[in-house]
Amino acid sequence: MKLSHLDETGRARMVDVSDKPVTRRVAVAEGRVSMAAATVALLRKQALPKGDVLTVAQVAAILAAKQTAALIPMCHPLPLTDVQVALTPEEEGIAIRATVTTQARTGAEMEALTAVSVAALTVYDMCKAVDKRMTLEGIRLIHKEGGKSEW
Repeated sequence: MKLSHLDETGRARMVDVSDKPVTRRVAVAEGRVSMAAATVALLRKQALPKGDVLTVAQVAAILAAKQTAALIPMCHPLPLTDVQVALTPEEEGIAIRATVTTQARTGAEMEALTAVSVAALTVYDMCKAVDKRMTLEGIRLIHKEGGKSEW
C-alpha cells in the first residue's frame, strides 16, 4: 500500500491536491467522555466550578475545527462553510458529535475529528476538579461524503 503523505524516499510531505476538483465535502465524527453520574448531574445543573461546560466545549470544538491545519502538520487549510457540534449528556458521560462541511479539494475528516477531540478535552478540563476518573473514548470518523471515497 502506498501512503500519499510519503514521498518516494519515505519522507513525510503534504499531498498536492491542486488537480482535484472543488466539491462539497462533509465529515462526521463522534466520541464520548465517560464520567460519574454525579458529575453529569452537576454538569446538567451548571454547578461545576468552571461554569457552563457544554457551551464552552461547543465553542472550543468550533474553534479547533477552524484551526486544524495549524495543529496537524500535513493538513491543508480548508474554508469551512459549517461546523455543527452537539454535546449530549447521558447517564454516565457526554456524547459528542461534530459535522464539518466545506467546498474544497480535500475532505474535512481531520477537522471533524479535531473538533470532537477538543470538545472532549474541554469537558475533561472543566470537570476534572470533581471527577478524576473520566476517560475519553471512541473518537472516530463515522461518515464522509464528497471526493473519491464516501462512506
